[in-house]
Amino acid sequence: MYFLPVTFLAFLSILSQVLGGKVLVFPLDGSHWVNMKVLIEELHSRGHNVTVFRASNSWYIKEESPFYTSINVFNSGGIEKELFDALTRQILVFRREKWSIWSQLTLVSETGTIFEEMHCNQLALMGKIFENKNLMDSLHTAKYDLVLTDPAFGVGVFLAHRLALPLVLNVRWTMHGEAHYEIAPSPLSYVPVQGMELTDKMTFGQRVQNVMGYMFALYYQTRFISSHYHSFCNKYFGSEINYKSLLRDADIWLMRNDFTFEFPRPTMPNIIYMGGFQCKPAKPLPDDLEEFVQSSGEHGLIVMCLGTLFSHLPQDITEEIAVAFARLPQKIIWRHTGPRPVNIGDNTLLIDWLPQNDLLGHPQTKVFITHGGTNGIQEAIYHGVPILGLPLVFDQGDNLSRMKVRGTAKLVDIAELDRTMFLEALKEVLHNSSYRENMQRLSRLHHDQPMKPLDRAVFWIEFVMRNRGAPHLRTQSFRMSWIEYHCIDVILTLMATVFIFAFVTVYTIRYFCLVLFRKKVKRE
Repeated sequence: MYFLPVTFLAFLSILSQVLGGKVLVFPLDGSHWVNMKVLIEELHSRGHNVTVFRASNSWYIKEESPFYTSINVFNSGGIEKELFDALTRQILVFRREKWSIWSQLTLVSETGTIFEEMHCNQLALMGKIFENKNLMDSLHTAKYDLVLTDPAFGVGVFLAHRLALPLVLNVRWTMHGEAHYEIAPSPLSYVPVQGMELTDKMTFGQRVQNVMGYMFALYYQTRFISSHYHSFCNKYFGSEINYKSLLRDADIWLMRNDFTFEFPRPTMPNIIYMGGFQCKPAKPLPDDLEEFVQSSGEHGLIVMCLGTLFSHLPQDITEEIAVAFARLPQKIIWRHTGPRPVNIGDNTLLIDWLPQNDLLGHPQTKVFITHGGTNGIQEAIYHGVPILGLPLVFDQGDNLSRMKVRGTAKLVDIAELDRTMFLEALKEVLHNSSYRENMQRLSRLHHDQPMKPLDRAVFWIEFVMRNRGAPHLRTQSFRMSWIEYHCIDVILTLMATVFIFAFVTVYTIRYFCLVLFRKKVKRE
C-alpha cells in the first residue's frame, strides 16, 4: 500500500542528485560570509553539492556543516578579527578628531597598509593551494561545474582560471572598489564614486569632487593593491595573462543591490541584481523577546544593531546613547557586548545577539538604528522600517546617504554625537510620518517584482552550470584600448578626412580661379 509513495519519493531523491551540480566556493569571511551562506544553503536545498574553501583561522566559516563539505587550508595572519577590530577602532578615533588633511591622509595610509597586508595574505594562501599537488589533483578529479566567489579579495578568480571552470561572482565590491566600475560604463557626471556620499544629481562643484575622488581611487588601487595581483598572475599564469581580464571574464555578476537602493546607472547583461536576497518574512520571536516587545504597548519598539564589527562603541558615546534611550517611552532592544552603560534605562534591553530580520519584521518595530551595512539596510527596506543612521566606516556613509536622499533615514555624525542631538534625531524619525511612508513605498517597490531575488540568483547559477558558462553575455569593452573605446581613432580619422577634403576643395577652386584669371588676362 505504501510501496508506490515510498518508491516515488526515492525516485525524486535520486533524480535531484542526478540533476544536482557541483559548486566550488571560495568565500570571504566576516559579514560577507553571511551573504554567501544564504546562497550555499539554497543551492544545497535544490540538490547541489557544495564544497567550501576555508582558512584554518576563519572567523565564522565552520569546518563542519550539513550544507557543504569544507576544504581546510592552514593560514596565519591575514584577515584576522583582532586586526580588523583594531582597524575599526582606529578609524573611529580619527572620525572623532577635528578634521584636517593630515589626519585624513594618515587614516588612508594606515587603512591602505592594513588592507594591503590582507590582500597579500590571501594571495599567499592561494599560492599554497596551487602548490599543493595532491589538493589540485583532487580538485581537477572532482569535476566541479563552476566556482562561486566573492571578489572583494580576488583570489577565487585565479582558482577558477586554474581549474578552467565557469565563474560566478557574489559581489558588491571587488579588490578595486565598487563592482560596477569594473565592467559597466560609469560616467562620472552622474555616477557617484564610492566614499563621496554624492547623488546622481551633482552640481559643477560636486562633479569636480567626484572626478577627484575617482582619481584618488585609481591612485589607491595602484599604490596598495594592483602590483601584488600582477605579481601573482605573472608567477602562476605568465605575463601574457592580466588579472583584471580574468576578473572581467566572470560569466555572471550577482550584484548584492538593486535600484530601490542604487541610483539609476548603466549596467551590463551579465550583471544580475539580487538586492535583498537574504531577506525573508519574520519568524516568531523567542518567548522572552516577544514578551519584552509586547510590553512596549502603543509606543512601539526601537531596534539598534551596529553589525558584526561594532558590537559596542567607545564608552562615552555608549553612555550618551543610553541616556537618550532612557528618556523615551518606547522599548529598546540594543545589541551591545561592551561594558554596561551606567545610565541605562529600564526600557532598554541589552543583548549580545539579536534576530535582526525577525525584529525588523515585527509590527511593533518603529525605528531601526544602524551603522549602514548593506545587509541591515536591505532588511529595513524589505520590512519597511525607517532608519536612524550612525555611519562609521567603509561604505556605510554612502549606503546611508542613499537612504537619506530617498527620505527614509536621518543621519547622525558619530564625531558630534551627544544625548541631545541623538534624542532629537530619533524623535524626528519616530514622529515624522514621512520617514515611514517613504520607506514603505521603497518596500512595495522592492516586493513588486516577478521573481524573488534569491530565486533569480540561483537560476543564473544553474544557468551557468547547464551551459558551461555565459560568454555570450560578456562585454568586449574591456578588451579595447581607451583610444578604441572612446573612438578617438575614428574621430581623428574623420577629422583628418574632413580636413583633407576641405583642403582639396579649396585647392581645386583656387586652381580653377587662377586658370580662369589667366585666360581673361590673355584675352585683354
